[in-house]
Amino acid sequence: MSIQYDMSLRHGVDFDFRLDGKVAVVTGGLGGIAMATNAALIAKGARVAILYPSFEEPRVQAAIEELGANNAKAFPCDVANEADVEKAIAAAHERFGGLHLLVNAAGCITLTPAENIGYDEWQRQIGVNLTGPFLCSKHFARVVLASGHGGKIVNIASQAATVAIDQHCAYTSAKAGLIGMTKVLAKEWAPRGITVNTVSPTVVLTPMGAAAWEGEKGENMKKLIPVGRFAYTDEIAAAILFLLSNGADMITGADIMIDGGYTIA
Repeated sequence: MSIQYDMSLRHGVDFDFRLDGKVAVVTGGLGGIAMATNAALIAKGARVAILYPSFEEPRVQAAIEELGANNAKAFPCDVANEADVEKAIAAAHERFGGLHLLVNAAGCITLTPAENIGYDEWQRQIGVNLTGPFLCSKHFARVVLASGHGGKIVNIASQAATVAIDQHCAYTSAKAGLIGMTKVLAKEWAPRGITVNTVSPTVVLTPMGAAAWEGEKGENMKKLIPVGRFAYTDEIAAAILFLLSNGADMITGADIMIDGGYTIA
């Protein structure tokens, strides 16, 4: 007996990846990946709630004007502080009337030999890179689950979560934990309409990336990347945009490597 398959069956993917009517929370303030993501989201019709650390306060207004005051609103937030996160998520929800998307782009790194890592340095990297995404995801999910309309979360991990890189002990521990956390959240929340994924970049040409990989160290690192260069922020934003679109409705718990082949070399 032959099986008949309806070739007209489609999910209804919008190949323009439009996000009209969506509201995205993006952590990371005015950082390179965060700002590239903000611009990409707004270009596709979303509005953006930017969570920024206090030290960026002097530059926030100019960034909002650049993005468009009707498109973006900024909220101060230490992502490693639960009271701050709860307050910022609630304020964003009240301001926009709903939340649909979350991008955990806040991050920090210091390169130190493992035996020299101080307790405060360790705690800071774990706090910003792992605890922060958990707290933001938790409070975002509470809003979305109560709304019943579903949502999407993208966490920024790293190639350092997959391969060992010198002087990355604290950073790698946080990012590997982030990938593990993402898988658990994906499993728990998928039945209730929330997908959770990670993207794992190589070195990205941001102020943080440039400072960590300047000079000879950076040139040597590029030689280990098959495509021969570091990533640009809009390349990371493009992957994030896809995962936030309805084209990725069937993707959850995944990690997209954006490393120019570094982890397979």
